[in-house]
Amino acid sequence: MRTATLCALSLCLLFAGRASAQQRDANMERALRVLRSTPLVDGHNDLPWAIRESGTRPRDVEAYDLRIRAAGHTDLERLRQGRVGGQFWSVYVPGEAKDSGFARLQLEQIDIARRVIAKYPERLALALTAGDVRREFRRGRIGSVLGMEGGHVLENSLGALRAYYDLGARYMTLTHNVTLDWADAALDSARHGGLSAFGEEVVREMNRLGMLVDLSHASPATMSDALNVSEAPVIFSHSSARALADVPRNVPDSILRRLPANGGVVMVTFVPGFISQELVDYGRARRRFGSDTATAEFRQWSSANPRPRATLSQVADHIEHIRRVAGADHVGIGGDFDGISEVVLGLEDVSKYPALFAELARRGWSDADLRKLAGENVLRAFEAAEAVSRRVRSTRPASTKTIADF
Repeated sequence: MRTATLCALSLCLLFAGRASAQQRDANMERALRVLRSTPLVDGHNDLPWAIRESGTRPRDVEAYDLRIRAAGHTDLERLRQGRVGGQFWSVYVPGEAKDSGFARLQLEQIDIARRVIAKYPERLALALTAGDVRREFRRGRIGSVLGMEGGHVLENSLGALRAYYDLGARYMTLTHNVTLDWADAALDSARHGGLSAFGEEVVREMNRLGMLVDLSHASPATMSDALNVSEAPVIFSHSSARALADVPRNVPDSILRRLPANGGVVMVTFVPGFISQELVDYGRARRRFGSDTATAEFRQWSSANPRPRATLSQVADHIEHIRRVAGADHVGIGGDFDGISEVVLGLEDVSKYPALFAELARRGWSDADLRKLAGENVLRAFEAAEAVSRRVRSTRPASTKTIADF
């Protein structure tokens, strides 16, 4: 009798395991089906900076070969496996840079990105509009859009903003980590209470051009002021939900609740420290030891408190939170690959996006909502910004204001 019971239990476990595996396969197939029909558009990849900072051949686009497995998170084969259909390539310049000027570095980063895109015409194509991204997806290529990260590169010049737009930049993150003469950053002191009057003029000129206003890295007050001023949808190219990971770089619920009226999109990032509250708490606890890690006290604490890891499931939690607060029309994906030194378990590089969509399918997401998350939301925001530009350009000339005028 006991043997029969054990056999029956073993059969139940076997069938349960098979059913679970079949369900996992079905969820992945759903994810892949969605990503075959809808471009997955990622809001932020730092490959151009990774090339600039290469330890072997810095700034050498030819040497950093994407046809073989690259040292970082991104190459052509892994982009194919990840079903990436559109990519905003960040042409990042650090706000702390001490050089001959931010503008020179910005031009160099745009040059690197455009040379990367031109080097692989079979897989990448420069995209200047949302329609370009959709067209290139149908052709089997990744529509490649340039996104500037940090308004310091303007050097307080609206003429520079227009020049960058003409070179292909289609979003600008208003700040990086440094507060500007006209906008407060999330990780720096607040000097303006958000946007200054000139900062508002920057947003208006971006609307006129059709350049997306990106509020990642901005302070909540800057986010709020930009929402007050912008006639077009805003984006957060790589941010997550502050309610789930309490760090200044994430978006508070008060801002999420304003997105439906604006039409904007939060593109959830895979930065572990912006995803896991356990990791946030660990970092705060560790900081009490300062930089001295040689003490017996630190070694004892470290041994008893291993560093947590952020997980794919936690990323899905952030996506679901934003959907719950802002709505399914206001969430997207912004991995920040090649801009991070630590990765989320299950989302280690650009090949892993389908696993995230399979997890959301397991949680009951409809195909329609998966398509919105993948790329339809950000492309809709992009198209709306283009429509605002067409309307505004017909009535408002290029702004000649300078920061001294305010």
